[in-house]
Amino acid sequence: MFSFHVFDHPMSRGFPNRFSTQYRCYSVSMLAGPNDRSDVEKGGKIIMPPSALDQLSRLNITYPMLFKLTNKNSDRMTHCGVLEFVADEGICYLPHWMMQNLLLEEGGLVQVESVNLMVATYSKFQPQSPDFLDITNPKAVLENALRNFACLTTGDVVAINYNEKIYELRVMETKPDKAVSIIECDMNVDFDAPLGYKEPERRPQHQEEPTEEEADPTNYADMDLGFRAFTGSGNRLDGKTKGIEPSPVPLDPSDIKRGIPNYEFKVGRITFIRNSKPLPRKFLDDDDALNRFIAFSGEGQSLRKKGRKP
Repeated sequence: MFSFHVFDHPMSRGFPNRFSTQYRCYSVSMLAGPNDRSDVEKGGKIIMPPSALDQLSRLNITYPMLFKLTNKNSDRMTHCGVLEFVADEGICYLPHWMMQNLLLEEGGLVQVESVNLMVATYSKFQPQSPDFLDITNPKAVLENALRNFACLTTGDVVAINYNEKIYELRVMETKPDKAVSIIECDMNVDFDAPLGYKEPERRPQHQEEPTEEEADPTNYADMDLGFRAFTGSGNRLDGKTKGIEPSPVPLDPSDIKRGIPNYEFKVGRITFIRNSKPLPRKFLDDDDALNRFIAFSGEGQSLRKKGRKP
């Protein structure tokens, strides 16, 4: 009687289709070469060695190539795409903001794994400085900057370059997952209040009602009345004081410097009051009669006097 033993060989599970390896990471400024690679700092893609391309081409992976970067020392992770395969063997180059998120130093070890991410439908960002509000159209600026990114991870602080200035934005939320792909997607973008932003205080605009003391007309005498004619006192030549005390002058309402509210006031309209008292109807009719022009309505004069002949 014979018995067969099935060995658990890796080939029985199928070909491995996952890329996973470790690299020493450096910032893009350490990349040797005559060409300036500052464009790498403006996006979310890394530069890997040619051996990675050779290994990825042998695996059954999906495109576009997306990777998960993990710093096992700090337990921090993020996601990115790949820009080129021109780095030295055992080395990969990362944007500076990505190294800050992973808490990596120059020459630190990073784990690189290939992943498949869902396509993004929604993302929410929080600017890390109120200076971001100075941008006229922030959504258009962000849309243009995200063209250099391949994916977004919730919690990351991404850096975008606009008008020769670096703006940092924290990814507060992504849908449908915490890590999403933004390549050829229709994504709704929303902004949270910038970090450290304070809304200006709005003072309530209410019309104060006059108090009883202000509404009392007897208090008008305490107001600044300005110049009033014939209110002084005189002196007599004989030195007597009889009859020189000024007689009280009745208070005229026109002497009181008090504004009269315009209850028919409308916002955005200025009214110039030429004459507060309307003219009588009689004067208006006379003015109309004088101003009305009638042709050939004058009277003529004759040089000859009408009378009997001698």
